[in-house]
Amino acid sequence: MKILIAVKRVADYNVKVRAKSDNTGPDLANVKMAINPFCEIAVEEAVRMKENGIATEIIAVSIGPQAAQEQVRTALALGADRGILVETDVDLEPLAIAKCFKAICDKENPDMVLLGKQAIDGDNNQTGQMIGALTGWAQATFASEITVDDSNITVIREVDAGLQTVKLKLPAIVTVDLRLNEPRYASLPNIMKAKKKTIDKTTPEELGVDTAPRVILLKAEPPAERQAGVKVEDVAELIEKLKNEAKVIS
Repeated sequence: MKILIAVKRVADYNVKVRAKSDNTGPDLANVKMAINPFCEIAVEEAVRMKENGIATEIIAVSIGPQAAQEQVRTALALGADRGILVETDVDLEPLAIAKCFKAICDKENPDMVLLGKQAIDGDNNQTGQMIGALTGWAQATFASEITVDDSNITVIREVDAGLQTVKLKLPAIVTVDLRLNEPRYASLPNIMKAKKKTIDKTTPEELGVDTAPRVILLKAEPPAERQAGVKVEDVAELIEKLKNEAKVIS
């Protein structure tokens, strides 16, 4: 089984991202970058499948600037076999990303595409579903457990009402959720080995993908600072403040 995994370069989740002074977007200058946490879970799941003899090849794919090869190398150190970097300095929207993955799927013919359910920067939760629509493959989102049985996979999904179990025929698209696994850390020997692994480079133009944006960012600004709370003596005072100060009741 050949598995394609998505690896997105995002600001480290421990970093507090601020807006630029002109409000044109997030200020990422000198910010520590890392693999999107949900993408890490996808990498871990693919590596476990290979360790269990289910997967034969893992290909890590990232779409972004040249610096994104750092995240591809990290995926290689975690256990991926080779990488693909679709190099672009344009901040691609989910549809353009999905089209790039569709082109790579046509070339690589994977049995499964594993993605994080969403990226922590845009929080769009759209790419996996769009890849499924473009390829016509079966898809399962928000996976908390994946079981492979020959040409089928069984996925337990996290839904609003609890858990849902679906069975898909391969090839399939699966987006992974937080509780699927606990990603490992890359060991130093594996980090050194990853430097010798292959990363193929291409561009959206070479893949025949139109990256023209369809959404325009008008403004990025931090949320309003929360006001300090106050203590009230009794219910009557609480009601008075909710009515006359907060104006949330009448």
